[in-house]
Amino acid sequence: MSKNAVLLVNLGSPDSTAISDVRTYLREFLSDERVLDTPKPIQQFVLNCFILPTRPKRSAEAYQKVWTDQGSPLVVTSRNVQDLLQDRIDDRVELAMRYGNPSIPRAIDKLKSKGIDRLLLIPLYPHYAMSSYETVVVKVMEEIAEKMPDLDVRTVQPFYDEPDYIEALYQSAKPYLATDYDHLLFSYHGIPLRHLTKADSSKGHCQVVKDCCNTCSPVQSTCYKAQTIATTNAFVKRAGISPEKYSVSFQSRLGREPWLEPYSDQVLPELAKQGKKRLLVMTPAFVSDCLETLEEIAMEAKEGFLEAGGESFEAIPCLNEHPAWIDFLAKKSREGLTSVA
Repeated sequence: MSKNAVLLVNLGSPDSTAISDVRTYLREFLSDERVLDTPKPIQQFVLNCFILPTRPKRSAEAYQKVWTDQGSPLVVTSRNVQDLLQDRIDDRVELAMRYGNPSIPRAIDKLKSKGIDRLLLIPLYPHYAMSSYETVVVKVMEEIAEKMPDLDVRTVQPFYDEPDYIEALYQSAKPYLATDYDHLLFSYHGIPLRHLTKADSSKGHCQVVKDCCNTCSPVQSTCYKAQTIATTNAFVKRAGISPEKYSVSFQSRLGREPWLEPYSDQVLPELAKQGKKRLLVMTPAFVSDCLETLEEIAMEAKEGFLEAGGESFEAIPCLNEHPAWIDFLAKKSREGLTSVA
């Protein structure tokens, strides 16, 4: 009889808020050719000469604002999700982070030691991007090819508009939507524009066709922006939110090159000036609260919005451990492993 397992993979965090641990984490993260996608010599020059000398200290200070007694919020929540999912399915559930610990190599070693011969990989990213979903799949498959070449693997595809995912998002946000708010901002993680065009296998749709994200094309299966729009459209339809009460922006840009626009840190003060005084912010690109949602949005963005004249700012938590999210993962696990079998 086959031994099945589920592998959940998220982004990762430093082992601690110590500058040395943050530097180690950033080095691994930014050495990924799917994140900092310049030729290797240039990548390493930029990393070692411009990023690592200063950024670890700033990032460590940011992590200190959100760190818990148990450790990184992202890792702590992910472990809780692992345990909750394990309670719901019979097959083994493992957890790994693309960068840092628990590592993907260690997770594959555990699966090998347990004699697992069927695996369902669930990248914990609703949307496809080379710097998130793709790098997880590539790294896991590289480790499997080396350590467990005969392993039967199935990978869950991006679930950005699946009804059960949208329902989970809606149920988690429902208490906040019941309040008297003026505007809902969907703040998605940004990516460089060049990542969009790289992901367009046709080389003739993204940024070429007018209104490309809303024009049906097979390349949208790997188009991050089109998928964020699809998530937004599906959510506001489910929640019954009128067009004038919501908008979309992108956060967490790095460097000076063009990234997806509009930028969240520029949109927020403008909303306050437009009279949108009571604001809700959702971050659907993240399934677990982390530095980008807790510090960048719930702290820094809130401060900027209130300073610009806003009156109230509520950051809607990510799915985290919400029962509807665990239901979604359990259903995906059962369906995925059954189809593999």
